[in-house]
Amino acid sequence: MNNPSLDPFDEMNARSREVFRTLVESYLSSGEPIGSRTLSKTFSESISAATIRNVMQDLEQLGLLGSPHISAGRIPTQLGLRLFVDSMLEIGDLSKVEQRKIESTMEEDQTDVNRMLDRASTILSALSNGAGLVLAPKSEAPIKHVEFVSLSIDRALVVLVMADGQVENRVFTPPSGQTPSSMREAANFLNSIVQGHTLSEIGQVVATEIASHRLELDSLAQQMVTDGMAIWQDKGEAHERLIVRGQSNLIEETAAASDLARVRTLFDDLERKRDLAQFLELAQEGEGVRVFIGSENKLFSLSGSSLVVSPYMNSDRKIIGAVGVIGPTRLNYGRIVPIVNYTAQLVGRMLSDRN
Repeated sequence: MNNPSLDPFDEMNARSREVFRTLVESYLSSGEPIGSRTLSKTFSESISAATIRNVMQDLEQLGLLGSPHISAGRIPTQLGLRLFVDSMLEIGDLSKVEQRKIESTMEEDQTDVNRMLDRASTILSALSNGAGLVLAPKSEAPIKHVEFVSLSIDRALVVLVMADGQVENRVFTPPSGQTPSSMREAANFLNSIVQGHTLSEIGQVVATEIASHRLELDSLAQQMVTDGMAIWQDKGEAHERLIVRGQSNLIEETAAASDLARVRTLFDDLERKRDLAQFLELAQEGEGVRVFIGSENKLFSLSGSSLVVSPYMNSDRKIIGAVGVIGPTRLNYGRIVPIVNYTAQLVGRMLSDRN
């Protein structure tokens, strides 16, 4: 009986490790259960199918292999894939052609951040044959300037200029009776206190300033300030959105009814954009690419998918978003990890250059 306190890798000898590595690589390439006779043909040295079969049985007892149905073929379990990724995965180098393909796609138009991130998702999908995911950054840059513009009796526009050059526009309904003078007064009030603060901080700053009567504002201007800030604080597409491209790749990669059911569950998760914050949290525990297999993936755990994700950072080395690829557990991890890593670095560099 296997002792769960022991590392399965330490319980494997050189031969069992080689058999395991070859089986996993064959499975990731074909997606099919691998039998001992098929596996024996891949070894340069002479190892009988019977010997390989015994090794596979030992690996199954360690919880590294399983059988999807009654057959001689075996596939790696989630534990097996985890062991392979952590201990045996050989990360390939991104070719110059692939690097240039990512760069040329991303450099088409850098004036619109959302479009740039949308293209990042598209190129991730195209190169990985999975679904590319990007969590757009929240507008966490410090605020430089605020302006209120009257559009009509019951409509006003708040213009927010960030220190990094981004501009946010929001239409809202101001309190009745507003005049150009009261709007200018409200804007002057905000501009005197908001500089250097981010959107997530400014609500409390405004509330504190109004409560302490640092500046005299009439009740209508105070309400307009409060209403305007509420508009900015709400979750909106420009502040937090999940960009997904390449869902058709997931369908093409599945054939069995059970796989299609998992894909439908994944699509439901994506459509609802459930727990978006978790997607970023997956990448925040350390720099670089992280691989989540099956139930390790908190965001899409029910679909039994794998997620390769990496954060991207601003010029202050602060994590502001994440890019990744999601697909079946038999993803080509060695190829996708450098793609995700390079794309994340490029997105971070381009956003920093904008600043």
